[in-house]
Amino acid sequence: MRKIKLYKILRALTARVSIFRKHYCVVCEHHADTFLPYRSGWQGAPPLMRVLDLIGSNLDQFECPWCSAHDRERHLLMYMRASGIFDNIQSMSVLHFAPEQRLSKLIFSQNPARYIKCDLYPTAPDTERIDILAIPFMDKSFDLIIANHILEHVVDDTKALQEVWRTLKVGGRAILQTPYSQKLHHTWSDPGIDTDNACLQAYGQEDHVRLFGRDIFERITSVGLESCVSTHDQLLPQYDPKEYGVNGKEPFFLFKRPA
Repeated sequence: MRKIKLYKILRALTARVSIFRKHYCVVCEHHADTFLPYRSGWQGAPPLMRVLDLIGSNLDQFECPWCSAHDRERHLLMYMRASGIFDNIQSMSVLHFAPEQRLSKLIFSQNPARYIKCDLYPTAPDTERIDILAIPFMDKSFDLIIANHILEHVVDDTKALQEVWRTLKVGGRAILQTPYSQKLHHTWSDPGIDTDNACLQAYGQEDHVRLFGRDIFERITSVGLESCVSTHDQLLPQYDPKEYGVNGKEPFFLFKRPA
């Protein structure tokens, strides 16, 4: 175990060397020679995920060697800034599920009007225990709800989305990033897929309970939310995904509760 930890430390230190300034982390604002992969990278992903061209994390350029921010934190921060959400968050009441450590600090530094960090199994004292299937707040409570890579873990995604719609103010927005496959026409799950390895092979990760298909956007709007989805090329055309260590195929899953 000590050898593994030492190897990770040495690998991170080596990755920080930035002679050619090839990569940049928008979270900590450091350059790096490379970002660190998740596990063994895309080539080590389950074969089905590669065949279906799963759109999710950038497994090859996953973790910043300086601050440990993951690619989905970096991409979400970029999307929030480009859309104007981040700069206007001071006036917002925000509910943030499974708050990413570094991203949540940046959001908090913007002094939102109300900021509640929550998780089903919180590990920090400033994080409330809240189940997205039963959000304990009144209707129309929040201007912004962030659930970054949450829906693929939830037993009943429709119920979760109904709760998001219910607790959003009219005109409020929800960020609902989740991995999905454009090649898969319909979202699928099966109760027979009930072991860690089966979930890994079928859904891409041991604790995922479904694999979303291209119908993900219809599933979200079916509860009454309105799509404001943008692609990387539409919202961040000046940012090279490889340089910033993000997945250029991942869209910004932004939805709002219409009047």
